Amino acid sequence: MITYLIIDDEHIAHDIIKNYCDLLPNMQLMKNCYTALEAIEYLNSGNVDLIFLDLNMPKLKGFEFLRTLNNPPKTIVTTAYKEFALEGYELNISDYLLKPFGFERFLKAINKTFSSPTIPGTASAKSNAISNRIFLRSNKKYIQVEISTIQIIEASGNYAKVITTDETILIREKISAILEYLPKSDFLQVHKSFAIAIEHINTIEGNRIFIADHVVPIGKIYKTNINELLK
Repeated sequence: MITYLIIDDEHIAHDIIKNYCDLLPNMQLMKNCYTALEAIEYLNSGNVDLIFLDLNMPKLKGFEFLRTLNNPPKTIVTTAYKEFALEGYELNISDYLLKPFGFERFLKAINKTFSSPTIPGTASAKSNAISNRIFLRSNKKYIQVEISTIQIIEASGNYAKVITTDETILIREKISAILEYLPKSDFLQVHKSFAIAIEHINTIEGNRIFIADHVVPIGKIYKTNINELLK
């Protein structure tokens, strides 16, 4: 379960973010905060995995609030002001959404936030189990998948198959787009139509990779990727 706060002085912003979150599984709103002071009061006694943070709020601005936190949760900024993006990334925010933003951009921010690696001992390390998951859109539903279960990503026309240890999920995405959400050190494109999870490789023989019951070809232009892996 991903717990979250919405911190924004505009009621419509709360409605939009909550409606987007309601489309995803396992996301739980803990509190609607209309000032940063409300959020501080909540965080003094409770924890959340994620905050959606507006910047231009009364009394205490968004980044001023963020600087008051010793161990801030993962943070997605939602604002109409693009000029503060650099300052946000200096504060280690997960993503910067410019209002108005659509659901696809929102989903990309969630995937980016919860598939990024965490450092043991930091505040975000407590959410390791969540940080190792990704949301995949299949038909009209969103499936939460543990990244460690993904074995193979295979291009299939205008779609891609994400093959996990438990199931195969068909999504309308390019391989390159999916790889953007996944840890680069853990996944490798080995063919124009295939990417694989390194940890699931059983054997490599000639121009073939064996993963569980699957045989994945190695494309000529991707052979160097395999050579680097075997060094």
